[in-house]
Amino acid sequence: MVRDAIKDINADVNGGSDSALQCECEVLTQDLDIAAFSTPGSLRRALATHTQHGNGNKYDLILVSGLCKADFSHLERELKTPIRLGPRNAYDIAETLKIADRIEFSARIPADVLLRMKREEDAKQLLQVLEGRAKGKFRLRGVKIGGGARMKVCAELVDATLMDDADIQHRMGYFIECGADIVDIGVHIGANPGDVRRTIKAARSFAPELPISVDTMEPELILAGIDSGADMVLSLNSANISAVGDAIARNDIVAVVVPDTDTNANTTVGLKLSTLFMNINTAREMGIKRIIADPVLDAVGYGIGESLHRYYLFRLLDKCTPLFFGAGNVTELMDADSTGVNALLAGIASDIGADILFTPEYSAKAKGSVKELRVASEMMMLSKARNSTPKDLGLDLLIMKEKRSKPVLRIDADADAEVIEAKSAKKWRLDPAGSFEIGICEVGGRRKIYAKHLPSGIQIVGLNAKEVMDTILRLKKVSLLEHASYLSRELMKAELALYLNRGYEQDETLFRY
Repeated sequence: MVRDAIKDINADVNGGSDSALQCECEVLTQDLDIAAFSTPGSLRRALATHTQHGNGNKYDLILVSGLCKADFSHLERELKTPIRLGPRNAYDIAETLKIADRIEFSARIPADVLLRMKREEDAKQLLQVLEGRAKGKFRLRGVKIGGGARMKVCAELVDATLMDDADIQHRMGYFIECGADIVDIGVHIGANPGDVRRTIKAARSFAPELPISVDTMEPELILAGIDSGADMVLSLNSANISAVGDAIARNDIVAVVVPDTDTNANTTVGLKLSTLFMNINTAREMGIKRIIADPVLDAVGYGIGESLHRYYLFRLLDKCTPLFFGAGNVTELMDADSTGVNALLAGIASDIGADILFTPEYSAKAKGSVKELRVASEMMMLSKARNSTPKDLGLDLLIMKEKRSKPVLRIDADADAEVIEAKSAKKWRLDPAGSFEIGICEVGGRRKIYAKHLPSGIQIVGLNAKEVMDTILRLKKVSLLEHASYLSRELMKAELALYLNRGYEQDETLFRY
């Protein structure tokens, strides 16, 4: 079996590609049931036995299980051979050996984790190079728009004019952390110029260098936004351009131009591409130099196919004007997880030459859209540079599903070892040490798990289930095994909810099965 494994690994490594590392490798078995339990002593004995059987080769590298916790530094000095952590799973060995000549393995980080980190680091470095090389059609406070630059993410603060200054700045901080390149100030119906000025002032004071847009069709509110320092205006059409065009041109503000609405009662209300070109021409005639076109992306069920065709035709007719792509129009109006939807929308946007991806995070199901679109925009830039599909890039949006399935353990019910079917316990006992209320809280602007002990009132907060449970045990606030089991289960659910940016309710199912 060992010899077969050696042959398989050598065949995979040496036969994978012309650029693959050409090497010879041997699988060394130790007298252990679990490879992760390897120690310097067990490895030393195994190597001695191996040598006695005529295998006295001098090794360039020894890889142990990536799950090993032992310190091999003394044995490494004794053997004068590097001892490093290999992958955590055997099926990753071949992939690991393929890059053995291009990466320095670690004595602390498993090889598969190190490889993933290395790929991500390489991807980030390449993104910096690509963005640096891009000329850009123009800049928005230093942010390149169009001209081969990465698609930028514009995050909308919905009804920002109804928020107080602290809420505005808190929300902006979140969007910036998620990777937003531009923050859009959404103006509520009924807002006045004073509301717009106050809101933009609060936003600008929080992030002086971040591009800020004002989102309204009302001329007096657009003018208030320009006076307050907005860098971009959403949106211009034939109804407002004559009233605000001169101010936009005079202040060299970026303008997003949209088509007019077709109100013909005998047809489905739609948006005509011809009026978009007409409005763009009017904007240019008024001296507006920095223009972004928005053919308007419609929601599924309201003509998304027709609107995508509109984008496609626009790009055929105009190769240069930057394009605005309202991804949020789709994600907000679809009961589906936003991750895959945003990835696909970013891919479509990239294919049709869009330059700005716009989204709010208004509904709970759309939480995380800004970060998802930022990662997706980076993936699409790498994909274009590599002239390939957006896979194996070093970046991904795989959250609920995995790229490659892991082996499933097969249990033989007829084997000597007894197989017991699990059953839930019927009885429940109150722990004399007390009970816990578990949930998600916000501390210092960051979401965390909390566990409140009753009756003492002690509140334990943390970023993962282990550190919270370890603290509970250290404080001796649990005395029954079944209670510890219950707490571990609920804390792990809370950790998943935290990671997935979703709500958590104690004793409720986190996912539908």
